[in-house]
Amino acid sequence: MSTVPPAVGRYARTVRGLRPAQLAARVRLRGQRAAIARFPALFDLAIARGAPPVSGAGWPANLLPFDGRCRALWPDRAELAAGRITLLGETRQLFQPGAGPASADWAQPDRPLLWRYHLHYWDWAWALASPPGPALPPAEPGRPGPLGAGWPVGAGSGGAGAGRGAAGGGDLFVGLYRSWRLACLAGPGRAGVAWSPYVASLRAWSLCALRPLLAAGTLADAWLGLDLGAHRVFLRAHLERDVGGNHLVKNLKALVALAVAAGDGPDADHWAGQLCHEADRQVLPDGGHAERAPAYHCQVLADLLDVTTLLAAAGRPVPARLADAVARMRGWLAAVRSPDGSVPLLNDGFPVPATAVDLLLDSAQPAGAAAAPPRPAERLPRPPAGGQPAPGPARQAAEQRWQTRAPAPRPAAAGGASLRLLADSGLAVLRAGGWRLLADVGLPCPDDLPAHAHADSLGFLLWHDDTALLVDTGTSTYEPGRLRDTERGTAAHSTVVLDGADSTEVWGAFRAGRRARPRLLEAGFDAGAVVLAAEHDGYRHLPGRPRHRRTWRLAPDRLEIVDVIDSPASRAGALAAYLGGGGGREHRADILFQLAPGLVPVIGGAGTPAGRGGDALAAHFAGPDGGPVLTALARAECPLPGGPDGGWRSRTTHRAAGWNRMVPALTAVFSVRGRLPLRVRTVLTLAATLPPVPAPAVGADTPVPRHHQLT
Repeated sequence: MSTVPPAVGRYARTVRGLRPAQLAARVRLRGQRAAIARFPALFDLAIARGAPPVSGAGWPANLLPFDGRCRALWPDRAELAAGRITLLGETRQLFQPGAGPASADWAQPDRPLLWRYHLHYWDWAWALASPPGPALPPAEPGRPGPLGAGWPVGAGSGGAGAGRGAAGGGDLFVGLYRSWRLACLAGPGRAGVAWSPYVASLRAWSLCALRPLLAAGTLADAWLGLDLGAHRVFLRAHLERDVGGNHLVKNLKALVALAVAAGDGPDADHWAGQLCHEADRQVLPDGGHAERAPAYHCQVLADLLDVTTLLAAAGRPVPARLADAVARMRGWLAAVRSPDGSVPLLNDGFPVPATAVDLLLDSAQPAGAAAAPPRPAERLPRPPAGGQPAPGPARQAAEQRWQTRAPAPRPAAAGGASLRLLADSGLAVLRAGGWRLLADVGLPCPDDLPAHAHADSLGFLLWHDDTALLVDTGTSTYEPGRLRDTERGTAAHSTVVLDGADSTEVWGAFRAGRRARPRLLEAGFDAGAVVLAAEHDGYRHLPGRPRHRRTWRLAPDRLEIVDVIDSPASRAGALAAYLGGGGGREHRADILFQLAPGLVPVIGGAGTPAGRGGDALAAHFAGPDGGPVLTALARAECPLPGGPDGGWRSRTTHRAAGWNRMVPALTAVFSVRGRLPLRVRTVLTLAATLPPVPAPAVGADTPVPRHHQLT
């Protein structure tokens, strides 16, 4: 009997959630790109020639979009004048100073794809529009702009009205742009990276905004009129409806900008309406973005803010649906924001500094204002907002699972404990005493957009007194390969790995096949502690169809986590099922804790201990200069004969600090092996010193001594 090859099955599991319209759009766009690559004259015939020029007369004077207000990571203008450009923390020679901008290499074939994307966004040219003044501080190496979208981040208001007289910025812009258009509007450049629809969208927005500042009164102004007309025709024919998500938002934002610049009010209103439709689809009722990646949430929020600002400045109506989406997204961002002011690195995305988040929240929460108190736990998902399209069958089924399992909220706990449940996004924020916990209890990605998903179901982040204790590994690359696979896999998150498998089948650079299906079980308060429980079936492909259930109990003095791995056979408790089914097979469960960089083992952190069921084993970690000691005390249980074997170990892993930037950190692992059901109870506490339990000093390979029994 023939079997389906594994690769075919994986691909089928990946595409089955896509909408038919997505598949049709993918075929159409790939066909168009192939035709342009094969017959470059088609680009001139269909796009570059005959496209009505964009006059620029409709662009509002002195409009300063989000990019123009964020200075700190713009490239250094002196460096640009010397022919070098720094993007994503990597500096390359763009042109030789003696030869001038005409010699610029816009292909950069040896650079990664994302770096080349950033080169063709042209948002780096805001550095040329800034007024004269002290040199900007150097960018932190490896920290990209808006999370894959070239967003310079930082404080400052320079840029508006600087004109081309600002220390020669306009002259350099004209020379560089002339070189770019010769390279990318002729020959192979027409089918290259520069004309990816996503890249063309960011560039169109940047050039519309920079044109009056850097090109007014120059020959480049006429070039830009012609070229922006070509962008307008190109983007109309290349909307990324196959990908959707933040890509389509970028496309529509650019078309709104091009219509406004052309003075075409009806067309601007049309594309703003299309953007409203996407906002209705992509912004969830709780305010989160559908891709469930906080970094991309910031990017989409910045895009919607830019469009509402542009429409208002141009005297066009600002749709109430866009304003509502912005308000809800700001509320969500304020709820999940990390204590240091950045955003948590869940799913894909790069670090978003606190200054950028401040700008995104600026009009919703003025500087110095107290944050709004967390709301009580909500029964979610809420009904779709008025006018929102009905979700597809797959999403309806997922929401039904939540709706049938989500408990009614309990009254708020005394003593300051709080719970904010953002169940549409699948996130929960728990607070008690000095502890703050962010748990991921939701879907890993939309059914029709798996590109930025990680296999992180039931993972969590943890802080105490604003100090990070458990973090996410994050994202340091989008290049396909082992590193990308590792950072997306379950073992890169603070959750449970069963038999070495991923809870969601992530593969390639941006694909996900079989996905975990979560269920929210409990959310509320108990005796002054916050309680949250959820489960997922991401390991249903393993023998016995195991399921992972996790309960967090956050109290002012500790965090208690109970992980249960069981299966239908073990739940039923039937002896026959136990002897012949998955319940009779041993499984290995690794409970992982991704420690923040800087935490080191105080005692036995790198040991390889082992103990029988019922033993409580401890591991201790602290900063390199001392300080509070984080103790993790775990006990494995199994009701079946033989009990599980388990113990702590730690290994050196890494945390992404930006594009191609990683810092070493420890991952603490409590491993158990036994028959299902397996139950592991872990208690995390902080103390000024080690608990007063006698224990000999141990080396790197010495087992961790046994400590208190859990009570």
